[in-house]
Amino acid sequence: MSTSLVDSPGTFRPMLWLTLPVLVEQLLHLLVGFTDLWLTGNYLQEEAYVAAMTLMIYALWLVGNLFGFVALGSTALVARFVGARDHSMANRVTNQSITSGLIWSITLIALALPLAGYFPRLMGLQGLAAAAAERYLQIEICVLPAVMMERVAVACLRGAGDMVSGLAVMAIVNLINMAASYSLCRGVGPLPELGWTGIALGTALGHCCGATILLALLIGGRAGFHLRLATMRPDLALIRRILRIGVPGGIDVLLVSFCHLIYLRIVLSLGDVAAAAHGVALQIEAIGYMPGGAFQISAATLAGQYLGARDLVRARRSVLMACAVATTLMVIAGIIFYVAAIPLAALFLKGSSREVIPYAAAILRVVAFAMPPLAVLMVLVGALRGAGDTRVPLALNIIGVICFRVPLALFLAHQTIHLPLIGYTIQGANWGVVGAWYAAVIDIVVRCILLTMRFRQDGWQRIDV
Repeated sequence: MSTSLVDSPGTFRPMLWLTLPVLVEQLLHLLVGFTDLWLTGNYLQEEAYVAAMTLMIYALWLVGNLFGFVALGSTALVARFVGARDHSMANRVTNQSITSGLIWSITLIALALPLAGYFPRLMGLQGLAAAAAERYLQIEICVLPAVMMERVAVACLRGAGDMVSGLAVMAIVNLINMAASYSLCRGVGPLPELGWTGIALGTALGHCCGATILLALLIGGRAGFHLRLATMRPDLALIRRILRIGVPGGIDVLLVSFCHLIYLRIVLSLGDVAAAAHGVALQIEAIGYMPGGAFQISAATLAGQYLGARDLVRARRSVLMACAVATTLMVIAGIIFYVAAIPLAALFLKGSSREVIPYAAAILRVVAFAMPPLAVLMVLVGALRGAGDTRVPLALNIIGVICFRVPLALFLAHQTIHLPLIGYTIQGANWGVVGAWYAAVIDIVVRCILLTMRFRQDGWQRIDV
């Protein structure tokens, strides 16, 4: 049955009950990217392949975010209905969410597959790096329906309070990905040695297996849901309701993703060494913000269910508690990044790629100072989205990324910035890839302050979903 938390005493225990499985799931999900990057840096040992993997890390993040239009609305509505004990409507939302996701994933395949070859070159990769990125992207685009199932099905289960299913599925996905990617990359036993292509195929295989398991769980009645063809027939009124909440959040995610791609384009223009250092630092940083991601999800579920039960006090208290615990854990991660920056970077790099280590270590020391505001930012975004308040995070993310991250990255990373539209050339700070990360930290601090102001206004508690 769907799990309503409104009857549980207090807020700390329900928060931990939701967060711990998600935290482990986030770690397992992160290990998928870790596996690919580790194999690339240790066995292919060329900056071009590591640079290509850097772009693919962003691309796979963007691909997952493409289903935010459905997933964000699904979590908010399922949580609200479960909190109100209307399990029939929660089940209908889940069925219609999967229907919407299937339509959207098929549309994306038709649009993205012909453009796969242009994307890496548009992002500034050339030669071997561009060709490798194109090949990887073509394989992953073909499994978009599986990626959709992972995102949307898990979003519905989380809205119902089921955090364990996603954990179990990601454990299986990660094991399959590691085994298949390594075996196909290295040619273990009778398998061919496919190198870079084998890494991509192993990742795709993991997604397909995860989606199959989630489909079976929903058909079998997990968390009280029952996926049936009859209830999957498009219900336009309910789909519009899901999208009314999900579209602002989805646009938020996509616009921020697009701005991050512009930011990545700035980094890639600095060369393969800078791109490789950026990719390694990005994956290591992801360890540090895992608590923020886990508490973001639990804050969304708690806020949605408590608001559905009209318990405004516990809705607010649960979010504040999630902020406190996530910040504590991420401060510890920041200290580790600062102290152990060089050995952490060296873990992913061998052979000719070792010249990247000092750059990646310098980035990690910058990242260390971003951990506290990033924790608060992530939890508050989750809480507001879980409450159905998706428009404010959208506006603030646009302000932060467009007005701060991108222009500051240009100024701090490059020696000169040409502005062809007005015919000016500006002298930049020339701090390279480390300067681009300073820009990211400033963006995070600004958005953290603005989101904190929104949370204190209490308007998010009165959103009608």
